[in-house]
Amino acid sequence: MKRDLLKGLAIGVCASALMSAAPAEAQLGAAAPVAAQSLAVPVLASVSAFYDTWRAQPIWFRNGVNAAAIAQLTAILQRAPFDGLASGPQLAVQVQVAAAQAASGKPEDVANAERVLSSAWVQYVQTIKKPTTGMIYAYSVLQPQGSRADQILLTTAAAPSLERYLASAASVNAIYAQLRDTAWAQAQASGNLTPDPRLLANLDRVRSLPATGRFLLVDSGTSMLTLYQDGQQVDSMKVITGTSELPTPLIASNMYYITYHPYWHAPDHLVRKTIAPNVLKLGMGYFKSHGYDVIDEWSEHPTIIDPKTVDWKAAAAGKLHLLIRQDPGPLNSMGILKFPFPNPQDIYLHDTPDHAKFALANRNLSNGCVRVEDAKRLGRWLLGHEPVAPGSDAETRVQLQQGTRVYLTYITAQVRDGKLSYLPDVYGWDRAAPQFASN
Repeated sequence: MKRDLLKGLAIGVCASALMSAAPAEAQLGAAAPVAAQSLAVPVLASVSAFYDTWRAQPIWFRNGVNAAAIAQLTAILQRAPFDGLASGPQLAVQVQVAAAQAASGKPEDVANAERVLSSAWVQYVQTIKKPTTGMIYAYSVLQPQGSRADQILLTTAAAPSLERYLASAASVNAIYAQLRDTAWAQAQASGNLTPDPRLLANLDRVRSLPATGRFLLVDSGTSMLTLYQDGQQVDSMKVITGTSELPTPLIASNMYYITYHPYWHAPDHLVRKTIAPNVLKLGMGYFKSHGYDVIDEWSEHPTIIDPKTVDWKAAAAGKLHLLIRQDPGPLNSMGILKFPFPNPQDIYLHDTPDHAKFALANRNLSNGCVRVEDAKRLGRWLLGHEPVAPGSDAETRVQLQQGTRVYLTYITAQVRDGKLSYLPDVYGWDRAAPQFASN
């Protein structure tokens, strides 16, 4: 019975794998029956080490043939080019060649097939667990975890249902699965099984997002912020994100506190292009009315410099670089709330006194930081209660009851009415990956 099941599985799914992977078929030799081909299939050294070191029990052939799990693995590998693993169809063929040889019932064939299947699965999981290219991970734990061969195989072996676990792991997260699965369905319908590079770029940018839990997602592709609880969307609002010249970076971090009555620290280019020319044109009245101070350093208690002693012509020409801070107030660019989180680019979310721009369709208008449409609503979700300042002091920080994960990404692929389409690539990252961080 066991041998019959293996033969049936090998013939059925192997034919499917070969039809969808012509290059691999050619390499293996199309003229010979699959079950009779020589099994010259490489096994990853890390996988061999796992079985030799751990004396591990079979995963794929435990308690007989797990035909459903092997079929599931084959289907995942056939689709794997849409995950960025171009060799997926070839691996699918190798899996079925191994299953066919295991039909002999010989212990050595079954043991070898076990390692071949595990090698294919490890290569797939390592592909979908690669860190996002160019993403800044403020904490290493926010990178995709569990990419070592032993971690992958031990986790797989512990799954109560191998078939369900394979499907769940391959989903990555809800956004990833929707984009990839829609693209795969369209590819099968059209017969063009070559993934669009734009799709792969988007999947790379969203694969670091968690599948479950509580987190905040800022998408610069749509300039939207979405709040997730237990992996489900619970709220969303418009945001204003960076321009093509000053894009909002890809960041994964944790938020631990919010800031009431924040200062605003003017970026150098705005000092040069806006503040210094206005001081030259309108005088010290402009500088004072906007609540600006020239300070000696970015710190909690900087020394304030008399603005009358500053060479504003040099500042406007870019020859003098000033540090300018704006006091809290109705003109402060931070509004009433700031939502900081650790990152080397000094990017944060914040309120704004200018809400008119949220009505615009194109909201890639900021200098990289993220202006939120409803700061009080965001504060309420983060705190669990109404965000009321405990006092009137500038830069008053209030701790969150729990740290909240924050992800800044860029999604230009979208599914509408079951079809995949693409938004304008404002940042150009669908053509070339961003270079904010090196992975």
